[in-house]
Amino acid sequence: MMDIVIKNGNILTLEGGIKRGGNIEFKVMRNSDIGIKNGKIVFLGKCNENAKEIIELNGEVVIPGFIDPHTHTLFAGNRANEFDMKIKGKSYMEIRKEGGGIMNTVRKTREAGKEDLKKLLRENLKDMLLWGVTSVEIKSGYGLDRENEIKMLEVINDVKKEFNVYPTFLGAHDFPPERNREDYIQEILGMIPEVSKRGLAKFIDVFCEENVYTKEEARKILVTGREHNLIPKIHADEIKSSGGAEIAGEIGCISADHLIHPSEKGLDMMRDSGTIAVLLPFTSFFLNEKPAPVEKLREKGIPIAIGTDFNPGSSPLKYLPIAGQFASTYLKLSIEETIAGMTINAAFALNIQEKKGSIEIGKDADIVITKYKDYREIVYWFGENPVNNVIKGGEKIE
Repeated sequence: MMDIVIKNGNILTLEGGIKRGGNIEFKVMRNSDIGIKNGKIVFLGKCNENAKEIIELNGEVVIPGFIDPHTHTLFAGNRANEFDMKIKGKSYMEIRKEGGGIMNTVRKTREAGKEDLKKLLRENLKDMLLWGVTSVEIKSGYGLDRENEIKMLEVINDVKKEFNVYPTFLGAHDFPPERNREDYIQEILGMIPEVSKRGLAKFIDVFCEENVYTKEEARKILVTGREHNLIPKIHADEIKSSGGAEIAGEIGCISADHLIHPSEKGLDMMRDSGTIAVLLPFTSFFLNEKPAPVEKLREKGIPIAIGTDFNPGSSPLKYLPIAGQFASTYLKLSIEETIAGMTINAAFALNIQEKKGSIEIGKDADIVITKYKDYREIVYWFGENPVNNVIKGGEKIE
């Protein structure tokens, strides 16, 4: 007996591996069923088996659970005052120089206890889940010292039984003002073995940007992380062309994220290394940045994933479907590129494509039943939650 059978849906499988270019074609299984047992997809087609629960549809679109491959979901406080400063014309870097930006959130996150942080994190993840986000990457980076970076990673790991979360060690998010630059880099390098040995993170990331971490510093940190079995990612070329794309290609980062100002050489190196471009369209919009160079990514065959970059300063948006709507309206991605960017390509950006990101037999039953009979409406209805039902790990979310 099946646990759940979803009947008569129009199933967007997203099968066939990573998606590239603007002319993606989707396989749609029309008026088809999905059988779920023990948390896995075990049947696709027309299912006549009995089930503990039958979800009867009338041609609504069924898609894989959304996957957010780039977030800073764990933080304390907010930065509404900086939002006001931005509206009045100050740039991100100007606000940062005045004591705002990342350090504003660092102060509040350092002051917060683990239980308070855990409560905030759970609330955010529950909200995301109701919008169909069944897997989330979460970075540290608001601690900027050993005690608080480890505290953040421990909190992220504490919720792993409830949510599909993938922790990233981002000690190199900025430099704490109370520390010497080289001393803090040595502290990060010293944290890496502990983070790896305790299994506190899957990935390691660096904010490679002018006035933050240089190419050389990013290389040293990411290579050390890789030597300790942490998969490298990189914040690349967000504010200026800072060499992040080149580092991503050189050391084989699984993803390079932001990519507003990548060099031609860097994109070529990313293509050759198989690095995925994680684009963060709402951040670009919110900071009045120009869009990422989508046409160049298409021309070079670099796959695109979409993330929210959810954080209190540059992207106060936790709902990936809305980020997807910005991907199509602001970045001019096709609807198919956007949906692939939030599902199968995002799975590749987190190295979870063997279990998640598409609706295929044997994969985890992370599934979104939408309100719509035409998948294009997922992106079309701006600001609307496209979800009717969410199934995560074979369990219906109520």
